[in-house]
Formats: sequence, C-alpha cells, structure tokens
Amino acid sequence: MAINPITTASAASALLPPHGAAAKPSPIAASFNQALDSLSQTQANSDTLLQQLAAGENVDIHTVMIAAEQTDVTLRVALAMRDKLVDAYHQVMQMSV
Repeated sequence: MAINPITTASAASALLPPHGAAAKPSPIAASFNQALDSLSQTQANSDTLLQQLAAGENVDIHTVMIAAEQTDVTLRVALAMRDKLVDAYHQVMQMSV
C-alpha cells in the first residue's frame, strides 16, 4: 500500500494570492510551504527506508524508527500550523465590521 506524498502546490494554493495580485507570497504562506516541503522530504525518506527494510535489505532498524518518528513530528507540526490558521480564519470571520 503506497501513501501518496502531500504536494505543496495543491495544499498551499489557497494561501497564495491570485495570479498577478502580488509577486511575493505572505510570510505565513512561506512558512506553511516550508513545513509542507519538510514533511514531504521526511515522508519520502521514511518511505524509502521502510521499503528497504520490508525488502530485506541491510538497513539499521534504529535509522528506520528515527525516520518514522521525524515524519510523525513533522506531520504534527504541520497539523498544528493548519489548526492555528483555521482558528485565525474563524476569528477574522467573526469580527464585526
């Protein structure tokens, strides 16, 4: 069973301004893109190590477990960032004009 990695283009496209509106993304979008890139890299590394271990190749089990935990921590950070962005959005939407 293969897990498809998160692509930064589709996940962060909602945070970026429309074409022609501004050339430079906001710092929040840049931070979120960086977190998604980091998540994608650690997930790919962890998947590669897990596949090598499952194939019976000579892979240190400690390295595999550390990579899996790094992926887990990175995912939790990305989810926390998403939750904070959603909370901020809800607070802005509840403001009276």
